[in-house]
Amino acid sequence: MDVEIGTRFKALREKAGLSQRELAKRAGVTNGFISQIENNAVSPSVASLSKLLSKVPTSMAEFFAVDDPQPEQFYTRKHEQPEIGQGRISYRQVGHFHSERHIGMLRETLQKGADTGAEMLTHSGQECGVIIQGQLELTVDNQTVILYVGDGYYFDSTRPHRFRNIADEDCIIVSANSPASF
Repeated sequence: MDVEIGTRFKALREKAGLSQRELAKRAGVTNGFISQIENNAVSPSVASLSKLLSKVPTSMAEFFAVDDPQPEQFYTRKHEQPEIGQGRISYRQVGHFHSERHIGMLRETLQKGADTGAEMLTHSGQECGVIIQGQLELTVDNQTVILYVGDGYYFDSTRPHRFRNIADEDCIIVSANSPASF
């Protein structure tokens, strides 16, 4: 299932009673950028989307929550995992149907050259992951490291961080975060 970010974002903005211009002012972006997101003309970076959502306010987990209730089960087939994100970075969410998720579990795919954006990410919680294909350049605070297949990471998400695929193939990561941010 693909999540239409623009449609969902527009509904959330309108529910909050904000005009594009007011939200743009609060977030420090142009209202044209918000219009492009809402029309699915651009796919915002994770950092940009997180910044915009904080002004509504809502979390990434709430934003990407599946609207249609499903019976709770303890497993997820690949075709049942919602695909979150568009463009060069996509996420497949495991356990999206669990009503009280404390852990966000993702299968992340970063296409060649993809990154989370020039603006470093920060949010509450912790995150960890293992590289299962390709290479990943991970920056936490001011320290950058290259991770290869089998390598992993674990850090407090309040520390500024950024992910970038530097390989000539997709980088695939199995990651988890707590509290669940997706």
